[in-house]
Amino acid sequence: MLKKILSTVALFEVALLAGAFAMTAQAADNEKAVRDAVESLGPGIKVDSVAPAPMAGFYQVVASGRMVYVSADGHYMLNGNLIDLQAKTDLSAASWAATRKAALAKVPASQRLIYAPDKPKHTVTVFTDVDCGFCRQLHAHIDEFNKKGIAVEYVFWPREGIKTTAGNDTPSYTKAVSVWCSADRKNAFNEAMKGATPKAATCSNPVKDDFELGERLGVNGTPTIVTENGDVVGGYVTPAQLLQALEAPAGTVGRGG
Repeated sequence: MLKKILSTVALFEVALLAGAFAMTAQAADNEKAVRDAVESLGPGIKVDSVAPAPMAGFYQVVASGRMVYVSADGHYMLNGNLIDLQAKTDLSAASWAATRKAALAKVPASQRLIYAPDKPKHTVTVFTDVDCGFCRQLHAHIDEFNKKGIAVEYVFWPREGIKTTAGNDTPSYTKAVSVWCSADRKNAFNEAMKGATPKAATCSNPVKDDFELGERLGVNGTPTIVTENGDVVGGYVTPAQLLQALEAPAGTVGRGG
């Protein structure tokens, strides 16, 4: 009897393993179908992540700075925010926030321009461009941001992109690189944000990586302000408006994508 019971248990375990393997294989097939379907939409579309969506039968896909939902067979795509009606929660916004938070955590302080008080209460990452008028207005109040306990950490996002159609470096990219490679980086940035053209300089720099990161995270303009939680707060805001947003109750800050 004992041998029979042990044999039955062994067969049950084998069946479980076989079932788990089949589920894993099916999931891999589904993810490939979803990835292939999205990438077939056009040249240059790059899928950054594929994961099961909260909605049964669909996968959540982040590709080229957009978040979409694709059926497991790759036949259907939904473009828009996914809302949990019972919980009254924007699930897409929450996913975007988590994605931004994780990605920005990988950008070291050595690749940022940091303006911070001694003991910051809040820290934001700002995708900026030295030719952007609203970016200049925001930076004009940098001392006030710091006085309110807000550390501002800049990364570059040249609005013109990296290369022109002719294959040359864009003016905004060139200026960002020149600022970064300046002997006095902060002074060069401060002056550029007042309208001065930085002295041409080149060196190893993070500007291209910053720009590509912004594209993956859905940045489409400057300034884009991202909180420590990965939420987006505008656009240009005043120091008072930003502090109010940062101290708002959890789940009420920013937008998802």
